Order: sequence, then structure tokens, then C-alpha cells
Amino acid sequence: QVQLVESGGGLVQPGGSLRLSCAASESGFSIVVAGWYRQAPGKQRELAARISSDSRTNYADSVKGRFTISRDNAKNTVYLQMNSLKPEDTAVYYCNADLRRGFGPTSSSWGQGTQVTVSS
Repeated sequence: QVQLVESGGGLVQPGGSLRLSCAASESGFSIVVAGWYRQAPGKQRELAARISSDSRTNYADSVKGRFTISRDNAKNTVYLQMNSLKPEDTAVYYCNADLRRGFGPTSSSWGQGTQVTVSS
């Protein structure tokens, strides 16, 4: 029942920047590990970035050096800072996270998706 709420998508020109946010819809849940996936029409979904519970990060080669994933544990929010955006970055971006209440069981949740369009 816990949802991840995404925000920050939109239309941007090539070379521009956007910052996506992903947060749990209910209080009391912490994000353990989180990732940002993206999917363009007719293409396979790919993992763009991931951040672990100890803030270790991994990036797809296609976004490395341009995207930065980060987290604010106090706000239970994960961000994706996207710089130097290219038209090929156009996709629906989905946040996925393992959520945990205290040290109880974890559950995987997905955000609703947010459209990122890079076009001049």
C-alpha cells in the first residue's frame, strides 16, 4: 500500500538539467536501496542509477558523468540530478525502492513514473 511519489519531470532543451525526486507516501518508512529506471517507447527498461543503504552508487554507462543519484535520509527521499541532457535521455523514469519500517520486513515499491522529454 505504500507508494513512491515521483516529481520533477518535464520538457527540457538539450544540454539542460532536471532533478527528479522520489519519496515514500507514508511516514515511518525508510528507503533502503533505490534505483532509477527509464523506459522509452518500444525500448527495454534499463537501470540508470542505483544507490545503496550506505550511499554507494552505480550508474549505467549511458548516463555516467552526467547523472547523479543521491539520498536525503531525513526526508526519506531519493533524487536523480540529470545534467547535460540529450535527446536519447527521453523516457519515462521510474523510481524503485525497497522500503522498511524500522528493522521490520522490506517491501519493493515503484513510483508512478515521470516523463522526461529532451527536445529543442
